[in-house]
Amino acid sequence: MYLPLVVGVDGSEPSLRAVDWAADEAALHAVPLWVVFGDLWERYEGAALAREPGKPSTDMQADDILAAAAIRAGRRHPDLVVTTETVPDEAEHALICAGRNASMIVMGSRGRSGIADRLLGSVSRTVAAGSDCPVVVLRGNHDNRAIGGRNGRIVVGVGEVSASVLRLAFMEARLRQVPVAAVRAWRCPAHETIDHPLPAGEPARRYEERAARELEAALEDAPPDVAVRRYTVEGPARAVLPAASAEAGLLVIGRRTQGRLGRVAHAVLHRSACPVVVVPERT
Repeated sequence: MYLPLVVGVDGSEPSLRAVDWAADEAALHAVPLWVVFGDLWERYEGAALAREPGKPSTDMQADDILAAAAIRAGRRHPDLVVTTETVPDEAEHALICAGRNASMIVMGSRGRSGIADRLLGSVSRTVAAGSDCPVVVLRGNHDNRAIGGRNGRIVVGVGEVSASVLRLAFMEARLRQVPVAAVRAWRCPAHETIDHPLPAGEPARRYEERAARELEAALEDAPPDVAVRRYTVEGPARAVLPAASAEAGLLVIGRRTQGRLGRVAHAVLHRSACPVVVVPERT
């Protein structure tokens, strides 16, 4: 990474926790932190501001929110270069535009909505679907830290992935000095288990072996300095990957279509137990 890392804020406590995580990530990569506030956010979200800005919601201005975020990041990493900007646009458009000149976007799963954190907000969903750069959505228990939390390994979903997805997973693992768990989900079509003339269990074994070969091929260029553990798991990827996230510090998945999340990405973002990074796949 050489471009700045963007974090979206709206004055809510989840967005300030995102600042903590983003500051760690920016320091880890030795890049500046760019704190962005879309000044139309308040039209959509409620008044559930975090206490840190120190003013009632009715008196809160964009500059107050940005200043609180910058101070928080600076306290966490005093040497980190932090810039702030108010963008006169809706939140999702502000962040997607900022992402065109950024290495990564970090955001909380919800803003000032008052709805349970386990649900994914519309801004997070839209940015993850439309950004030109990787987007981290802070799901699950991340302890407000990008590194050093309870779970450290990087899980990467290996399906029809491009090199950019694996490259990001390996880079994050190398910087954190943790292993990569490469997970390939596979399924045996139901009709083969019933009608196929081979002995019971044989069709399933064929599909598992094929998944293992595909996983090995995808990891052919894995860097030697990163420990990679390989897992082939029976079941749909939209269930297998959230289950794998329970023991991860970061879950990396790809996104093939600009402006739209596939079924797997959509399910993972709603159900993951750890932060998720959605990587746009380059064709």
